[in-house]
Amino acid sequence: MSRTFDHFHIEPSDLMPQLPTQFFATLVSKVNRQIGSGHDVINLGQGNPDQPTPPHIVASLKEAADNPLYHKYSPFTGFHFLKEAVAQRYKEDYDVDLDPETEVAILFGGKTGLVQLPQILLNPGDVCLVPDPGYPDYWSGVALARAEMKFMPLLETNRFLPDYDAISQADRDKAKLMFLNYPNNPTSAVAPISFYKDTVNFAAENGIVVASDFAYGAIGFDGARPVSFLQAEGAKEIGIEFYTLSKTYNMAGWRVGFALGNSNIISLINMLQDHIYVSLFGGIQAAAATALTSSQDCVHDLVAKYQSRRDAFFGSLAEIGWDAQKPAGSFFSWLPVPQGFTSVSFADLLLEEAKVAVAPGIGFGHHGEGYVRIGLLSDEERMREAAYRIGKLNLFK
Repeated sequence: MSRTFDHFHIEPSDLMPQLPTQFFATLVSKVNRQIGSGHDVINLGQGNPDQPTPPHIVASLKEAADNPLYHKYSPFTGFHFLKEAVAQRYKEDYDVDLDPETEVAILFGGKTGLVQLPQILLNPGDVCLVPDPGYPDYWSGVALARAEMKFMPLLETNRFLPDYDAISQADRDKAKLMFLNYPNNPTSAVAPISFYKDTVNFAAENGIVVASDFAYGAIGFDGARPVSFLQAEGAKEIGIEFYTLSKTYNMAGWRVGFALGNSNIISLINMLQDHIYVSLFGGIQAAAATALTSSQDCVHDLVAKYQSRRDAFFGSLAEIGWDAQKPAGSFFSWLPVPQGFTSVSFADLLLEEAKVAVAPGIGFGHHGEGYVRIGLLSDEERMREAAYRIGKLNLFK
């Protein structure tokens, strides 16, 4: 007897339509169409490091892959040696003490932790304070928790830092979680230790957990090292920090990240991950430990490369009359669009007429309108060429 499946229908849960639209999928498709038509596109709209992982880290993985120990399941919370390695790095770089067993969780990349945390801490109807503009995956975690977002505007007049005095009492009363991100994506702003001290006080007074996204923590310019949230007194009592190897060591595809800080939150992250994962492949954990404990010359060289690109690019921007603030950290630049354009219409014009791809600011939130994000992710010659192509459009003189 044959069966017919004509009327069989897959019905998604009510949650699926509530997930945020992936704004940048549209940008990728626009860029790919231009490339597919044979155009030489300088793609500065991405956030993917363009340099390879340093050879000594790759060699460590190759050696570790031969170790039969790593062919078995890894410990559910990861190998102790990797947690020790990140604790050592934080002590050396920031003078922050971390207990490897209770204050460090290993993640499948920083994004995983950012999306998991709202599901761990928020109930439907709870409020999460989110920077605007900000990294869109904060929205994803809040949506999965069926919680609500209240946006904290990041304005140039306040150095792209949130103004806690502007947050209403009603939002303070309902908020249980707050995301921060410095050096910032997309604005490239950095935060001083005084800001984090104010953050600790604000969070403690209002019972709000702080989640500091420190993905670009290694990338600071002009001799200044970005400040870690955990350097502020009391930070571990009220929050955690997310750190990733993606940008520091050009290991984006390796998917190695950490949650660091409050032991109760770390325990909850490990509990949730016990139900989802085993742990990272042991060989990758061994190579990650090599990255963290070996000479950091590769990191210093990478930061110098980004600073050289920044200076070359902004020198060319000055020549075409595009006035913008040099970034102090991250590998992004946050540039105002000319009058008469939206961030999308300006980005479309640059792609269609100059064959330069940039990310429209509106994709990062309402207060991203009026800006575009440009990544310092091509060599100096290509960065200068991008500015030259834009200059030929005569938009700034």
